[in-house]
Amino acid sequence: MESFVYEVQANRVIFGTGKIKKVQFELKKLGRKRGLVISTQEQSELAEKVQSLLSNLCGGVYTKARQHVPLDTVEEALKLVRKQNVDSLIPVGGGSSIGLAKAIALHTSFPIVAIPTTYAGSEMTPIWGITENGLKKTGKNLVVKPKSVIYDPELTYTLPSRLTVTSGMNAIAHCVEGLYAENANPIMSLLAEEGIRTLSLSLPKILADPLDTNARSKALYGCWLGGTVLGSVGMALHHKLCHVLGGSYNLPHAETHTVILPHVISYNANGAPEAIKVIARAIGCDENDAPGALFDLMNSLEVPISLKEIGMKESDLDVAAKIATETPYYNPSPINERAIRQLLERAYKGIRPQLVNI
Repeated sequence: MESFVYEVQANRVIFGTGKIKKVQFELKKLGRKRGLVISTQEQSELAEKVQSLLSNLCGGVYTKARQHVPLDTVEEALKLVRKQNVDSLIPVGGGSSIGLAKAIALHTSFPIVAIPTTYAGSEMTPIWGITENGLKKTGKNLVVKPKSVIYDPELTYTLPSRLTVTSGMNAIAHCVEGLYAENANPIMSLLAEEGIRTLSLSLPKILADPLDTNARSKALYGCWLGGTVLGSVGMALHHKLCHVLGGSYNLPHAETHTVILPHVISYNANGAPEAIKVIARAIGCDENDAPGALFDLMNSLEVPISLKEIGMKESDLDVAAKIATETPYYNPSPINERAIRQLLERAYKGIRPQLVNI
């Protein structure tokens, strides 16, 4: 067995139907008295519910969170934080709300009690991201990792089918990258395989019956695993590409992760053969067809399979490839601009991927 380092990043998880009612208890447990509830405009009704549950512990509500965490949104929210004299943050929703809370915590060190309603997994990581002038800057700081996370499957029932699936695919992407991360370890690999298996089985069931309680719970469990993996080990090509495409071209976050994932698996196959075996075992396919089988799963779930479908322009592919390769970063297969440009071309057209030689 190869040597490895395993570092535990503690936080508290409350999982179960109806557990949203525990939000006031969790804030009190942290010794906080004025929490700012954060959401997108679409989740404002749920934000108001959380405000009611917090009662006198709510110091305000901010419902203007946006995807990719634009800097101007962060600055506006920070003004409200100072004005309302809050001491903690309660993001409700997906990556947009939780991402904004992290950006605020980066400046204030306020603790976060996260209430996720999607399968994005950001709530389990110390990773933050802020977009400025069309470029998304990311970093890692334990101060932004939520202290408590409340997983309530009931909160995912109203998640549209398309977003349910793409958000779930995003969680699978976290698991996949954890398998070949520079600091991968056996414990996280076990969680990653279980996460891929659980999500690949539960997402089709949710699409067939959005009110399937067991499937919703299983998917949220898979999301927790994916977020835990992402928060414990590093990132590689997949997340780099998605940050470039999202931050520079404002493509929808979950859909971008969905489209890119099978193509990155194909790209990294030679550099991470053991990871390919695990992925194939988790989704129940031949290891020589892992990228294609995942692509077929996406196709069967009625979600976008090409960058063209989600708003990418073919004329932007050259620049995207350049941005994605101009800063060195770890990846199990070599990174070069020409090969990344070819990957983006296949993803743009929605071509079923196969194992490739880089």
